[in-house]
Amino acid sequence: MTISRRLLTELFSELFLELFLGLCLGLVLLPPSVATAQNFPAKPIKLIVPFPAGGPNDIIARVIGQRMSELAGQPVLIDNRGGQGGVLGTDAVAKSAPDGYTIAISSAGALAISPSMERVAYDTLNDLTPVTLVATVPEMLVLATNVPAKDIGELVALARAQPGKLNFASSGPGSLPHLAGELFKLTAGIDIVHVPYRGAAPAVNDLLGQQVQMTFLDLPVLLPQIKAGALKPIAVGSVERAPTAPDVPTTKEAGFPDLRIENWYGMVAPKGTPKEIVTALHDLATKAMADPAVKDKLAQQGATLIGDEPEHFRKFIADETAKWAKVIKDAGVETAK
Repeated sequence: MTISRRLLTELFSELFLELFLGLCLGLVLLPPSVATAQNFPAKPIKLIVPFPAGGPNDIIARVIGQRMSELAGQPVLIDNRGGQGGVLGTDAVAKSAPDGYTIAISSAGALAISPSMERVAYDTLNDLTPVTLVATVPEMLVLATNVPAKDIGELVALARAQPGKLNFASSGPGSLPHLAGELFKLTAGIDIVHVPYRGAAPAVNDLLGQQVQMTFLDLPVLLPQIKAGALKPIAVGSVERAPTAPDVPTTKEAGFPDLRIENWYGMVAPKGTPKEIVTALHDLATKAMADPAVKDKLAQQGATLIGDEPEHFRKFIADETAKWAKVIKDAGVETAK
């Protein structure tokens, strides 16, 4: 049987039309989250930093955000929203549209400590979606130069000989430096007095003026004064020695393995952000963190980049929340809840 050219043309035209219509129908029926994720990001991303410009949180966010912007081909706009120890900026993310275009890099304080210390408008694991743990920054124990102790053992002996006479500065009630001091008291069995300040800068100023004897603070905040010989570094709360202060022993090396204290910063998105968008954000962030230039720049700030999976970060937040809630309870820290 011979099929005419005209008939073949009509048959192939109908077949092409059916395939085209089927493809269009498939795109229409594609779940919105998948369709959105395929071209994400299609516009600028707002990256909220819940602290003022210039601090460790801000520096980490800007370095990673810049690289994310280059990888995504869309601006990543830093939005500094300081206040209440990071709570206000973190709450702003929790109240944002769950489309991946408003995210935050927040801190241990706002994500794991403040919910146990005070009334906050969000529940970290119910109102926010963990994306990735970004970085850890060790807390360092330093002394004023007039304190007659060369290491943590001598410091503990001095505190035990003079209960209630030594004090420690913090960047505010309920801050990580405050709870680090409380954990030190519990771990070492000593009585030292908490002196809260409104931020790290005034705490360091009074430590330099020898009005307080010691503090735990983020290593980058203390490095300039340590290098100048104006403060005595005693121990660092990380698992390994800090590359920026290699001569300072860890708390474990100093005989206090339970005194592990690190600040950390993690990326979160609003609750309900589609899984595909979370995956896209995670991939962007971890690719940015893997860049050697990014690693080097943040290593100079004392930060160790992590880049874990969302579910691992979720468990990490839960574990950190439980850890500090226990310290708050065992130390009898006054809360505003």
